Amino acid sequence: VPALATELQFAQRLRKHLEEEQLLDGRYRLQEVPGGRVALPVLEEKLSQLRLPQEMPCGLVQIQDPVPSRAARRQTPAQKLRDQLRRLLGQSWSEELERDVPRSWQRHGDLVLLSEDSFRAVLWEKLGPALWETVASALGAQRVARRGRVLPDGIRSPSVTLLLGQDGWVEHVDNGIRYTFDVTKCMFSPGNITEKLRVASLPCSGEVLVDLYAGIGYFTLPYLVHAAAAFVHACEWNGHAVEALRRNLELNGVRDRCRIHHGDSRQVSSAAQRWAPQPPTLPLSRPLSFQLELWDVADRVNLGLIPSSEEGWPVACRVLKKDTGGVLHIHHNVETLPAPAPPQLRAEPGSPEAQHPAEDRRKGTLGLRIRPEWQRWAEATAARIQGLLAELHGQPWCTSILHIQAVKSYAPHVHHLVLDLECRPLPP
Repeated sequence: VPALATELQFAQRLRKHLEEEQLLDGRYRLQEVPGGRVALPVLEEKLSQLRLPQEMPCGLVQIQDPVPSRAARRQTPAQKLRDQLRRLLGQSWSEELERDVPRSWQRHGDLVLLSEDSFRAVLWEKLGPALWETVASALGAQRVARRGRVLPDGIRSPSVTLLLGQDGWVEHVDNGIRYTFDVTKCMFSPGNITEKLRVASLPCSGEVLVDLYAGIGYFTLPYLVHAAAAFVHACEWNGHAVEALRRNLELNGVRDRCRIHHGDSRQVSSAAQRWAPQPPTLPLSRPLSFQLELWDVADRVNLGLIPSSEEGWPVACRVLKKDTGGVLHIHHNVETLPAPAPPQLRAEPGSPEAQHPAEDRRKGTLGLRIRPEWQRWAEATAARIQGLLAELHGQPWCTSILHIQAVKSYAPHVHHLVLDLECRPLPP
């Protein structure tokens, strides 16, 4: 670390001067050097700006083992990252580059996932692997990846580039459930934690669930591990997500209570038959051309696809038990006007959904304030589902809004909602 060494009697005057000129490197403490002098660390990238009064005799030295200052020991990870990058670049450091350094990131074990708008300046590319090794060292990681835009390929494939490390497989623990997935191939949304907690609290003992958009098991696993569902049919058409889901079922010890249907869940076989829970020795996946052979099996159906799960509504109606019906959990993004919230729309008394409300931790009791737009969407959806069921079975059905849950908000004025809709056949 470069430093200016001066006599002890001049040390405080020199320090004050360097602070005024913003040349003092506050990351390190002043240190004694041979000859009874005191060395004051200075910023390497600003050495060319150094102008010292002649009455302060000093010389440029290098501190071989700099001691971090108290302030440096209290540094946030973001500050530590900027400081190490500034040291790496030396005089090439600039305010423009500093703005290009991320202040937040996602961490998955020893892998740090950076935002897509970080490290985009041309100079970063010239550093090569040294840049990513510095980032990993500063953040206490072994691997580094950078997120891109989600690809518009129908399966929300992430555009993630692995910058340091051999592979993108990570493990994440959420509410006691272990999820493993490849960050370069699969999405993971930490913002859905409130809905996963709510799902985990639902009393599903003895029930069969169909998860039409299972992914890596975001909701499949809470239903199996915490909500005690008897069996889950997990539908997913992304092969990478299917591989992660298979591993996650093994990790959490619930493989024997889940069957994976690998393919487009909208394609329902005309010869669909009722599936019974299968022994664990049977294969857990199907080829992509496989048509979903489910009919009349589900007590609950999870439709966890946004911005809309509407294409899956007819399938959800087919897989509900025709004699007893069940509950649909319908995800949807709804636009909300910026207006005061009306009183809460209460769930029907005694329903399990009413007994297990959840709060969005970032937005307070967002899930408890029902907006007019949410209620209109819920009522329109209930009417549409009622019509689909009546047409499918040739008899009248009743649909009841049990609960409307706000999961999270998007700017401006768009909310990810979940409608718990009870669907029952009416007696003849």
